[in-house]
Amino acid sequence: MATFLFLHGSFHAAWNWHKVLPILNAAGHKGISLDMPGHGQDTTSFRGVSLSSCVRKVTQCVDELEEKVILVGHSRNGIVISQAAEARPEKVCGLVYLAAYLVPHGATMMEYAIQDKESLVFQNVAPTMDTNMLLLLIRLFRHSIFRKLGSVMLSKRMQTHVLRQHIYKEALYHDCVDEITDLANVLLEAESNWSGFTPLKLTKEKYHQVPKVYIECSQDRAVTPYIQKRMCNDTPCDKIYSLDSGHSPFFSMPDVLVTTLLDSYHFFNRTNAEVA
Repeated sequence: MATFLFLHGSFHAAWNWHKVLPILNAAGHKGISLDMPGHGQDTTSFRGVSLSSCVRKVTQCVDELEEKVILVGHSRNGIVISQAAEARPEKVCGLVYLAAYLVPHGATMMEYAIQDKESLVFQNVAPTMDTNMLLLLIRLFRHSIFRKLGSVMLSKRMQTHVLRQHIYKEALYHDCVDEITDLANVLLEAESNWSGFTPLKLTKEKYHQVPKVYIECSQDRAVTPYIQKRMCNDTPCDKIYSLDSGHSPFFSMPDVLVTTLLDSYHFFNRTNAEVA
């Protein structure tokens, strides 16, 4: 039996996986979905949301489980499963990046996000920040001597961003039934900016010992195929799957997604057995 720990992407919460978990459970496996800090039923204030607080939420959950887990990160929270695997490599049997940000050591999520020129999400977040200011902040965060200054500047200008409501359907759910967009109109939330500006700290001894698969979404309008392939090129995974879906296959094709996840589980078992 596999245990999957699911991390939702930007603006969403644990409800993200409500179609996936029953299918997974019916197949005899265990699925856990978390509300990340500041989302869903988690009452953390946005001022307290950071990459480290998100990782801490994951590691606390992992520490409470006897078995190893497969971490599944969607979209933005690909960076969280990476850093969580660095923190608890002995508790993670595999990483699944679902149309997720796959970022190498020393880089930030935003460095990749700003390269995704066709992303409908990046074009439609509010409040917006001048592109030159955004690039300046990214540069400041990369240098420790200026990191505190960059943090203050970001705090002064904006702590969160939201996705403009008119773009929900086209950007996130263009291949989903309308009820999903209706649900999103009620449930989508603001997203903290902090984690996206934090450089990842990943090592060969820990993170790179954990097997990884990437699930591409070939019709994705949020994290586009261009940037997905770019990230996989910069940080190669052990296996790549491709789904003919938009950004939200957990809504549009949950059965196919679960089949892919279970194939990943068997792949991780074989890979880990070979290493052992």
